[in-house]
Amino acid sequence: MLHMTTDTSWVGSMPEVYDRALGPALFRPFAVHLAATAAALAPSRVLELAAGSGIATAELVRVLPEAAITATDLNPAMVAWAQSRVPGATWKTADAQHLDFAEGSFDLVVCQFGVMFFPDKPAAFAEAATVLDPTGTMIFAVWDVVSASPFPLAMVDSLAAVFPDDPPTFIVRVPHGYADTGQIRSDLVAGGMQETGLERVVLSGVAVDARTLTEGFCLGTPLRFALQERGDLDTLTARLADEMTSRLGDGPLEAESAAWVVTAKKTG
Repeated sequence: MLHMTTDTSWVGSMPEVYDRALGPALFRPFAVHLAATAAALAPSRVLELAAGSGIATAELVRVLPEAAITATDLNPAMVAWAQSRVPGATWKTADAQHLDFAEGSFDLVVCQFGVMFFPDKPAAFAEAATVLDPTGTMIFAVWDVVSASPFPLAMVDSLAAVFPDDPPTFIVRVPHGYADTGQIRSDLVAGGMQETGLERVVLSGVAVDARTLTEGFCLGTPLRFALQERGDLDTLTARLADEMTSRLGDGPLEAESAAWVVTAKKTG
């Protein structure tokens, strides 16, 4: 059962823009970290949830050449884009809250920056627990609060400047809206899992310039839909790029981002 909303949809050219404009700035550093954590467990059967454009998948394939890696995402457009980019994994369209895999099929479940998008997080954790081997592990990363990551914070501040009366809330509400570690632990327990490790990780990413970052957020994420409701997308993206440049400066950029990396086991 696949159910997408404007908060969880990537369509058309969005996967390519997301991968190119935001990958090096936000996602690739954590993909390397997450893959190293996964490799230390030496899994042979890996399931990745909400794999997106395959940034973490590529690292998993690289560090686990002998493992069977199944990568899934809710969005067919993401799966189509990533399948061509990371052929070393088996790609499937799947809803993390309704997985169609046999019990105990995997010894590792990985999810990089996808859990925040699941409407029913305990249900998704319960699904992960079901498909995990009794001794298996889940590893996932979620963003810390937006104020801890300068690139998305600059985007939030730029949106507030351009739309002072009605700024889009997507970035704060969804990607950076699941930073309460107490809630994470509680949701895991509700899904039949137990947190076995929770680490705040801060890593540095790079961007070509502020305009590229703006393009990534405005054209490559569901923020796009909120902007389209407010005016011409290209015009608004250009205005926001000016705001971002005023905040971050010209030329190549580097900034840290903060996330929680969580490991969990099945209970019972």
